[in-house]
Amino acid sequence: MAALSLHEGQWEYVRTLLPADLDESARRTKALVRCRNVPDAAALMRMALAYAVSDLSLKDVAAWASAMELAEITGPGLFYRLRESETWLQQVLAQVLGEQLPQAVGGWPVRVVDATVINGPGEKAVQWRAHVLVDPSTGGFRSVELTDDSGGEKLARHPVGKGELVLGDRAYGTARGVYAVRQAEAHVVVRFNPVTLRTCDDQRRRIFLQTREAEVPATGAVEFNVLLPIPPERTKSHKTWDSSKAIAWTPVRAIAARTRNAEVIWILTTLTAAELPSLAVLGLYRLRWQILQAAKIFTAPGHIAFTRRPDCQELDAGPLDRCRVGPTSRAAIRSTFPLGVPIARIASRTRQDIVHGPASE
Repeated sequence: MAALSLHEGQWEYVRTLLPADLDESARRTKALVRCRNVPDAAALMRMALAYAVSDLSLKDVAAWASAMELAEITGPGLFYRLRESETWLQQVLAQVLGEQLPQAVGGWPVRVVDATVINGPGEKAVQWRAHVLVDPSTGGFRSVELTDDSGGEKLARHPVGKGELVLGDRAYGTARGVYAVRQAEAHVVVRFNPVTLRTCDDQRRRIFLQTREAEVPATGAVEFNVLLPIPPERTKSHKTWDSSKAIAWTPVRAIAARTRNAEVIWILTTLTAAELPSLAVLGLYRLRWQILQAAKIFTAPGHIAFTRRPDCQELDAGPLDRCRVGPTSRAAIRSTFPLGVPIARIASRTRQDIVHGPASE
C-alpha cells in the first residue's frame, strides 16, 4: 500500500502536546506489555489517533502504519492493541486535562455533568438516558444514574460537594438547577438561553438579555450582574408564575461572547469576577467540550458496552471481544487527542485557538 498523507507533517507537534511518559504509562496500564510489531507507545498512540480522526478501517490503518514503517501489524492485531489500551487512553486524557485545568480555575474541584441516550433495537427514539457527573482530573465518574426517557437533565440529579465547580451545557441552565448547586455551597458555569431563563436587575425588575446582544463585541466578552429568581414548586396548572413568588434570589453573572461564526453564546456563573474573570469562564466552558469526551467511554467497548451490531437485531451487552469497534470506540480514542482538534488542521492554528475550542461552541 502506498504511504498515505495522513498527518505525517504534524505528528512532531502533536507529540509535544502529549505526556512525556507515554512508554511508562503504557506499560503500567498493560497497554504495551510487549513491543512486538509495535516499537513504542508513541507508535501505538499515533495509530490510535489516525484511526480516530480518519475514515480508515482498522485494516487500512494497519496498512498505513506498515507503509510508513511505523509498525508491522495486522487489522486484528491493531484491534487487540486498542482493546487493551482503554485504561491507558483514559489516563492520558486525564493527565492532559489535569495540566490544563489548574490554569483555568482557581483551585476549585471541577465536575462536569452531561447525559447520553442508550438505545436498543426498535422504533423508540430513546429507551434509556445515562446521567453522569465526571471528575476531569481523574477521568472517572462521581455519579451515574440510568433513567428512562422521561428522566430529564438537571443539576439537582447529582450530589455535589462544598466548593466544587460544576460545568454544564444549555440543558442545565435552569434557575432550579443553579439554586440546587448553590444550596450545596458549590458553584456553576453553565450555558443558558436568555429567552427562556428569567433574569432581573438588582431592583428585581425583569430584564431581557437577548436585547443586549448588540453590545457583545466581536472579540472579548461583556458581562451583566443579574439576579436569578428561583421559581416555586411546580403546579398542575402550568401557569406563568410571578417573580414576587420566587422562593429565593440568586446573584449570578451573565457573560456573553461571540463564536468565530459571530453567534452570541451566553454563559452563567455564580462565581464573582474576582474569583474567575469573564474570559477565564469562557475558556473553562470551552474546555468542557474536551472533558466530556471522557463521558463517551461510558458506552465504549471494554466496559459493559451496549453495541448494536449491523449483523444482529439484538442489543449486545458484553465485553469488547463480543462487540465490534464502531463509532463509540472511535469517540473514546478521539477523546485522547488532548485538544479535540483533527490533527490535519492543527498546523494552521495556534495553541490559544485550539484551547478555545470549536467555533460553534
